[in-house]
Formats: sequence, C-alpha cells, structure tokens
Amino acid sequence: MSAHDIDDSSAPLIEHLAELRSRLIKAAFAFIVGMLICFMVWNPIFNFLTKPICGALADRQQDCGLILIKLQEGFFVAIRISFLGGFILSFPVIAFQLWRFVAPGLYKNEKGAFLPFLIASPIMFFLGAAFAFYAVLPLAFDFFLGFQQLSMGSGGALIDPATGVPAATAGILFQGSVEEYLSLTTKFIVSFGICFQLPVLLSLMGTAGLVSARGLKSVRKYAVVAILLVAAIVTPPDVITQMILFVVVYGLYELSILLVTRIESRREAKLRAEGLWVEDEDEEEAAKP
Repeated sequence: MSAHDIDDSSAPLIEHLAELRSRLIKAAFAFIVGMLICFMVWNPIFNFLTKPICGALADRQQDCGLILIKLQEGFFVAIRISFLGGFILSFPVIAFQLWRFVAPGLYKNEKGAFLPFLIASPIMFFLGAAFAFYAVLPLAFDFFLGFQQLSMGSGGALIDPATGVPAATAGILFQGSVEEYLSLTTKFIVSFGICFQLPVLLSLMGTAGLVSARGLKSVRKYAVVAILLVAAIVTPPDVITQMILFVVVYGLYELSILLVTRIESRREAKLRAEGLWVEDEDEEEAAKP
C-alpha cells in the first residue's frame, strides 16, 4: 500500500472523528443548558419530588419535613436535581445528535427500522418513571413509615395494663435527610425507567436477528430468576415493591416475546414474497404429520 493510499484511507476516519466531536459538543452544550435551567428552579422540582412522602405523612397526620444533616447537603441536593433534570431536558437533543451521527452510515431500510426504537426509548423511560413515582413510591413510603412508634404523651401512646396510665415508650419518628430521600426517590425512578427499556432492547435485537421468539421462550425460566435478582437489587428490602417490579418487568418480557414474534412474522412474509425464504429444519420437522 502506498503512502497516497494511506492518506486517502485516513481522511474518512478524520472526518468521522470531527463529526463525532461536533455532535458531542452540541449534546454537552444542551446538557449544560438543561442543568442551568433546572438549577434555577430546583426548589419547585424538589417540592414535586416530595409529594409521595408528604402524602404518606399526611395520611398519618404528620407534618412533611426533611432535614439537612450536613451544611453542604442542600447545595448537593440542588446539584443532583439539576443533573437529573438537565439530562431529561437535553435527552431529545442528545438522541437527535446520536441519530444524525449514525444515520448517514445506515441504509434506507435500516433507518426505518432504527428510528421507531429511538422514539420509543424515551417514551418507555418516562412511562417507567411515572409508574414508579405515582404507583410504587407511595406504597413503599407507606410501608417504611409503618415502623414508626409514637412516644408517651401522643395520641397513640401505649397503655400500661397494670396502672392504666400511658407507658413510657421510646418514640420512633421519621426525620428524613433531604439527600437520602432524594437518593432513594431517584433510584426508584431511574431503575423503573431503565427496566421499561426491556421491550425496546429485545425488539431491536430481534430486528437485528440477535434474538428470536423461540430463544426467548426457551430461557423464560432463567429470565424469571434474573428478573427476581434485579428486583431485589434495585428496590429496598420491601417485598411489596419487589413483587410489583417483578410482575411489571416479567410482563414486559412476555410483551417482548410477542413483539419479536410479530417482527419475525413480518420478516418471513417479506422474504416469502420475494422468494428468498428458506424453511428452517426444525420448522420442517414440526410441520410433518
């Protein structure tokens, strides 16, 4: 290979690297702008995120109040909210820049196959996040707050059966850290949002021919074990929320099998119409009487 050939082959690589740098800069700029916007309104965002815990405390006639354990904790809470909110606000721009970088290297049919998954991914993430925020978090907080114990002198004080007067009991009252609460809440939201990506991921892999409906069915029992492990890891030691996550994710797994089956049926119909379909040996055996 001559030096001229080497120069010609390196030119496209340099162009791709320059294009990648340009896309990354635009995505980073959108993320920084989103962070700054969320930092300026972090208080209303935090008030919105505290609705589940405030609702659970209100059901127990308790005031909704979180405390700052460390002097700098409030600042880092604002940064955490800004980081998460900035990513959410800038995600459409980030996804668009990713699409503009990848699209020129795809064929027309590949673009048509990839674009729906790029659109479905944020939709499924927001569905998972909303499900966690409005359905799972209230149940989890109600479970955790059930371990409080009212001290003597409150309306729910224990009565000593021997004397008939309130017994001296140690009070266990929730006084949550702002940072710990936000960490737990965002963990729930992000975990459910990621788990809701399962149909998108498996459908995309099915479109690429990396997985099949038959293969997903054959490993169903292993998938059940894996989903149970994920539910135990990403949720607190609360059986209710763990079972909710398991049921939801397993339902998404079954939905993925149906979606991959539909993708395979459409691919088979297209190949049959073009006269390119080749019968699989297992299918031929199953078709025999």
